Amino acid sequence: MKVFLAASLFFLSSITFAEDPLPELEIKKIDDGVYLYTAYEKIEGWGLVGSNGLVVLDNKDAYLIDTPISAPDTEKLVKWIDAQGFTTKASISTHFHSDSTGGIAFLNSKSIPTYASKLTNQLLKKKGEAQATHSFTKNPFWLVNKKIEVFYPGAGHTRDNLVVWMPEQKILFGGCFVKPEGLGNLGDAVIEDWPASAEKLIARYSSATLVVPGHGKIGDASLLTKTKQRAVEAVAAKK
Repeated sequence: MKVFLAASLFFLSSITFAEDPLPELEIKKIDDGVYLYTAYEKIEGWGLVGSNGLVVLDNKDAYLIDTPISAPDTEKLVKWIDAQGFTTKASISTHFHSDSTGGIAFLNSKSIPTYASKLTNQLLKKKGEAQATHSFTKNPFWLVNKKIEVFYPGAGHTRDNLVVWMPEQKILFGGCFVKPEGLGNLGDAVIEDWPASAEKLIARYSSATLVVPGHGKIGDASLLTKTKQRAVEAVAAKK
């Protein structure tokens, strides 16, 4: 009887855990005109994952650096932007995974311009996912002249991963390319290219005062050096 009761309680607690609601979308100011948002999703094999993105202001125009992983959280973010008296002007997605592009379909439905590299759009099309309405091949590409620079350092986390630089604030959004604590999901990674790509970022953005990874805590430019080290270790492990 005791064994049965214990098993029943474990089963019920498992159901309760499985049905726990996701944490709410978090938004906080990290510099003048720059807000960090974190959206949560349960991902098979990884559990509860928080994914970072930015809202960057140009006067009253708001630009999304990556979209939340889900349409509901993307809608919440746009409503928050509206409530602040800003206008959602456009989004830029830094790679084709859903933690960067999950809100594209919603933004497209609201006629909000969405941007991605030509390669990212090709990979989205291959997956059968919604594509950004605007694509580009320039490197760097200025989403907002002198305010939001998009740069392709080379392959790493994915073949198409980009980073976004805000020169006024000296903030670098490294997205899922920046992995200081471990490289994480390697399903689409190009490990052999990652160290050299990381070195390009170090050379170009070593003056960054804040570096925002796609997951985890923000830090300084040392996150780039740590990412390179993780990549070097991964290359060595493959030999």
